[in-house]
Amino acid sequence: MEILAGFFSELIGAIAYRDPAHIWLVLAGYALTAGIIWRLGGRSWAYVYVAIIPILNFSFGRINSIEFIAPNESFPYGVLINPLTMVTGLVFVLRDFVQREMGHRVLILMAVAIAWSFYYSWPIIAIASGLAFAISEIVDWMLFTFTKYRLSTRIVLSSALAAPIDTTVFLYGADLAKAMEGISERGSEFHPANWLVFVLGKMVGAVVVSWMIRRREERGIVDPAAA
Repeated sequence: MEILAGFFSELIGAIAYRDPAHIWLVLAGYALTAGIIWRLGGRSWAYVYVAIIPILNFSFGRINSIEFIAPNESFPYGVLINPLTMVTGLVFVLRDFVQREMGHRVLILMAVAIAWSFYYSWPIIAIASGLAFAISEIVDWMLFTFTKYRLSTRIVLSSALAAPIDTTVFLYGADLAKAMEGISERGSEFHPANWLVFVLGKMVGAVVVSWMIRRREERGIVDPAAA
């Protein structure tokens, strides 16, 4: 019983991140969000998209980055990589599939996802995370919407444009916030090596999905001109 009680306590704490006493308000927010998605015509991809954004922001505050390169003369602060980076890159691809599912109403879902991101992010990175997500997703939406490339090409190009913007805004914001809080020095997060590793990590998922879609296009399963 103690194990079960501990599990439910952790679950409530994860759902009602700001205050466990707000659990019913948060659940009501979930229900309202689900209703908005359904009314806008979103189905499977849309629900996954809106859910994964706050989950990733919540997880980034709890999963430590791995030291990819130890500090040395060339890299005074070393080079870090977070296991969630590649998953984050898939968000851009996921948004593209949501747009195919419900058209430009995806912009409303982007706003909803950003709102939940602010709730679940660490206060120290909430602004950086939310701003990075908003800018990169809008850029991703514009490229995916207005270019005439085949679907598989649009997926990788939109991610290639959005990932650097997302990484730049996020790392700069997190770097500044941590320095202001006295957690680390300026430049410990936002430096060229870290930036490159984060961008490449985010692009892995996009390239894999693009390759899979290209094969389906060649077999006639997927329409290359699909919106």
